[in-house]
Amino acid sequence: MDPLGIDGAWVYTPRVHTDPRGSFLEAFRAADLPRRFDLAQVNCSVSGRGVLRGVHFADVPPGQAKYVMCVSGSVLDVVADLRAGSPTFGRWEARTLDDRTRRGMLVAEGLGHAFMALSEQATVVYLCSQPYAPGREHGVHPLDPALAIGWPPEVEPVLSEKDAAAPSLDEALAAGLLPDYRACQEFYATLH
Repeated sequence: MDPLGIDGAWVYTPRVHTDPRGSFLEAFRAADLPRRFDLAQVNCSVSGRGVLRGVHFADVPPGQAKYVMCVSGSVLDVVADLRAGSPTFGRWEARTLDDRTRRGMLVAEGLGHAFMALSEQATVVYLCSQPYAPGREHGVHPLDPALAIGWPPEVEPVLSEKDAAAPSLDEALAAGLLPDYRACQEFYATLH
């Protein structure tokens, strides 16, 4: 598990064993994670090229940590630091997740998560530490110039109505929607 430049975000590249029959890998091993991860829900989304989902986050506590894998196709997976008061507030990191490298991304509670399908079709599976709770779920507009996420310019983004109507980072901060960095740190301390 390799840390990214944002506290609370890691990428995992598994060892893939191949032979004439195909391949095998350990996609997720709780014992190898840098923190406790309580599995509450597994989501699967199938997206066409350009579909952009996110930037989503949940109220902390309890938040919702995610372990994200692309099991078919390819996506650009993004984690954004949306924690008010964080030293890396507003910063984002991206990695390509695909069905060749089989990388996974671990995203802690309080961080924003988004992905864009790069292949004609992409299937993403994500393990969640908390079940979906509409009243605690929020978003920031994925094309907000203040975030300036480096989405591939050759791929036309396709957003849901909800994501297209999401507030900018500044609007979400002013409205008090964003998780507090200190509260997140206190919550993380309970997970070791």
